[in-house]
Amino acid sequence: MTLKDLPADQRPREKLLQRGAAALADTELLALLLRTGLPGRGVFALADELLAQCGGFGGLLAARGADLERIKGLGPAKRAELLAVMEIARRAIAQPLRESPVFDAPQRVKAFLALHLGGLPHEVFAVLFLDHQHRLLELKEMFRGTLTQTSVYPREVVRGAMERNAAAVILAHNHPSGVAEPSRADEYLTQTLKSALALVDVRVLDHLVVGQGHVVSMAERGLL
Repeated sequence: MTLKDLPADQRPREKLLQRGAAALADTELLALLLRTGLPGRGVFALADELLAQCGGFGGLLAARGADLERIKGLGPAKRAELLAVMEIARRAIAQPLRESPVFDAPQRVKAFLALHLGGLPHEVFAVLFLDHQHRLLELKEMFRGTLTQTSVYPREVVRGAMERNAAAVILAHNHPSGVAEPSRADEYLTQTLKSALALVDVRVLDHLVVGQGHVVSMAERGLL
């Protein structure tokens, strides 16, 4: 079924304009953005497949260009539009973190990291570099590993902090399994990095573990 085949009041665009975006299902929202499907496969089927392969909007927002290239029916124009929407969402969440101390909005920090790291099929270790007022300077993906292990080099994290003149950092990594529970290895890595960064007078404020729909703060757990 195409969008034109639907009654006017059931088409996503008209429905959104009349009732608001919250009235649309996930598939309808994505279909509205995609606009067209493929011969023999309508836009709703394409939207369903995209959401299923990415694990919902969370995974879609974390997808890279190469991830989208593997999905049949997403040509350059559709991929570009999706990537643009994802980047707008990331920048919208990052903006207040750049303008005020991260401690003013801890849930926004978690949402920001979930947007970047949640749903990835591989483990990524990232660092939020902060200025002297604990405002966000940059989120930098430092290391990428396999599904079960990431090699993190303290000297690279220290170098990154010094290059940006950071006063503090928030460490973050994802668990591709979806379970956001810190491991003993996570605790050991945190203490190793904390000691290395202390040598250049950079504080580790937190280490966040990103799972599927959940982010755990090691500082809140008393593990720093």
